[in-house]
Amino acid sequence: MAAALALAERGRGRTAPNPNVGCVIVKDGRVAGRGWTQPGGRPHAEAMALAEAGAAAQGGTAYATLEPCAHRSTRGPACSALLVEAGVARVAIALVDPDPRTAGAGIARLEAAGIAVTTGMLAGEARQAMAGFLTRQALGRPQVTLKLATSLDGCIALANGESRWITGAQARAHAHLERARHEAILVGRGTVEADAPRLDVRLPGLEDRSPRRIVLTRQTAHVRDDGWTAIGAPAEIAALEDVDHLLVEGGAQTAAAFLAADLVDRLLLYRAPIVIGGGAPAVGDIGLTDLAAAHGRWRRADARDLGSDRLEAYVRLREAR
Repeated sequence: MAAALALAERGRGRTAPNPNVGCVIVKDGRVAGRGWTQPGGRPHAEAMALAEAGAAAQGGTAYATLEPCAHRSTRGPACSALLVEAGVARVAIALVDPDPRTAGAGIARLEAAGIAVTTGMLAGEARQAMAGFLTRQALGRPQVTLKLATSLDGCIALANGESRWITGAQARAHAHLERARHEAILVGRGTVEADAPRLDVRLPGLEDRSPRRIVLTRQTAHVRDDGWTAIGAPAEIAALEDVDHLLVEGGAQTAAAFLAADLVDRLLLYRAPIVIGGGAPAVGDIGLTDLAAAHGRWRRADARDLGSDRLEAYVRLREAR
């Protein structure tokens, strides 16, 4: 299942509205087939793994990070039916699919065919791998990651606006990798007018994974259609089609708007070992009036050094969904 989860990560940011699923088929202790959801959502991971395994799938075990789908669409057959036809003996599943078109029906089909089914294997890791799809299913919007690159004293630029570069090359490369893992990237109108950012992925071999560009502005009618999509308020991200992972890169007022609306699920904080003093703050006013309300909202999920810089990742603590 760990291998299937690693395969699922290959599709992150490229499969919406379908989930980025991974699948591994094992027969007689050897891997017979591997698959992950392809760009645009098809083929599904199970279909790809079964095609690679061929006749070796019969009597084998399929490890899938999400319950195999039960519904047939115009784009392809149901994966649960494909597994039955292939004659697998067992299917191990990390998560039951929350999509009402499947939601247990895939498992029921497998069990009705005499296939042994196990669920819950590495479920926590699977929730992280498919967080965008699960957020869309539960909350009706993309998973939002807010990225901030700051000095030690929390500035994102000098007082005159100069910001290139706060962090070093390794941190910037990591940020570009994050861009490649999101369908869309958002900045405020001020950032667009001041910097004319490309917001593309500038890593060798990943240039084709540059995300769709979104600008947050109240004057949406004045945004030219030159590759930008304009939205007037953070809540409008729910209407973005085929976007399950949204990366917000700033500036300070845009960051504040998403935090104030409680729409940030993940926070990436890149900190450079510099002190600016009197510079531009990373986040504007979010309307906080009680310091106690700021506590208990975030959990640190990762921390690492990137050259001389420090990356910390935090996830928003919410009620189980």
